[in-house]
Amino acid sequence: MRRRLRPALSLALLVLLYGPPPGARPSGVPTHGCGTRPLIDEKKTGTQIVGDNEAQLGSWPWLVSLQIYRVFQGGYRHRCCGSLISNNLVLTAAHCIKEWVNPEYWRVVIGLRHLYKRHSHTINRRVREIVVHSHFKVNSYDNDIALFELIKFVEYDDYIQPICLPDIPLLVTDKNPCYISGWVGKEEKGDLKYILQESQVDIIPLYICARHPWYSGHGISRDVICADSASGHENTCQGDSGGPLMCYFPNVSKYYLIGITISSVSCGQQKYPGIYLGTSHFSDWIVSHLRGRTSTVNIKCVLIFLTVKWVTFHLVL
Repeated sequence: MRRRLRPALSLALLVLLYGPPPGARPSGVPTHGCGTRPLIDEKKTGTQIVGDNEAQLGSWPWLVSLQIYRVFQGGYRHRCCGSLISNNLVLTAAHCIKEWVNPEYWRVVIGLRHLYKRHSHTINRRVREIVVHSHFKVNSYDNDIALFELIKFVEYDDYIQPICLPDIPLLVTDKNPCYISGWVGKEEKGDLKYILQESQVDIIPLYICARHPWYSGHGISRDVICADSASGHENTCQGDSGGPLMCYFPNVSKYYLIGITISSVSCGQQKYPGIYLGTSHFSDWIVSHLRGRTSTVNIKCVLIFLTVKWVTFHLVL
């Protein structure tokens, strides 16, 4: 009997000592280790970003490029931005998907500065599934949110990190600098800029943003956030859709994903700030789609599971 117990005990001991293989982790929003920028000294950077500037390498390690395959353009092309919220989930805007609902059309590129020039840390990931909010309305700002689930996990490093998500609406004050980032300039036509851009913005109270002559009559709801620079010339444009509105909270030294870019109406014009879907209003939706979503177990974990199952079966017999 002792001889038959040894394989099972050995396997159990290995799992207890070393844990399951990395691929066996369940997907989920991280509760710690999120919202940090290892390559950036926050004390030196502070609020020095003024205007539309080129971001340095590793500035926003959760920002990703969502790219779709274009046959007549010779390969993948940038469609929207997104934010990495776990090691296999990206949060973006639902309107980015449109008719391209098949995940096989897409890839997610992480760790980019130049849109089409790879670095040693840049990685591509194929998409397993796209989840669009069931109450998303195409011609409005309502429920404009979607999740991309990656086929393979990403490994975190100095250039790739997840951003934190708020469970409840967070109070943003002058002590919480907020930023936007993407590959689009501030011109009305929204020409792509191949080098990642970044800007600091201010949160505009909703009662101001919804009134005349701002967005009066455009259906601004309580689920959105308005943000713009003091000059009114730095907000998001078309190619930035799905990207993050991110604010820094010095008390915890973390960045939180406050909003998702959903509108580029008259980008760069005064009285037309960027409109962002407030992520705190959709925390239940995000969590509900995380439940039951486990990672694809790698081959080592499969072999361990099958071996333990085989030994247990024979022990019972």
